[in-house]
Amino acid sequence: MLCNTYYPGEHSKSNKGNAFRHAVWNALLCSYTLKRTKNKQKSVFWAQKVTDLYEKVTNNNELDEQMDLQNNAVGRLYFFNYVNKPEEELVAFILNKSKVAEKISTEKDIKIYPANMVYIVS
Repeated sequence: MLCNTYYPGEHSKSNKGNAFRHAVWNALLCSYTLKRTKNKQKSVFWAQKVTDLYEKVTNNNELDEQMDLQNNAVGRLYFFNYVNKPEEELVAFILNKSKVAEKISTEKDIKIYPANMVYIVS
């Protein structure tokens, strides 16, 4: 698993590894769905529907949920930027972006970084 490779034992916390996990999950979900739908927008819509539902049924606190939703959305955005590139390039791009994710402490902070991954704890 990519998360264990790049963030061993760390991606289950509200940190940069978690941001990576959510972003890469959404980007790859879009990529895999695109093979079936042949339509970028449909793939992104379906991925958003599935991952938003997942976030609603988990028992995260509000800030963690908003962080996850942001990182999911950013992953889908990165998919659009890398749709015609090899999967390895997409994953490498997301990994590099996760290393410079923005630390937040309130939900308002998330709005400051609409195209960046975010995390709560170091």
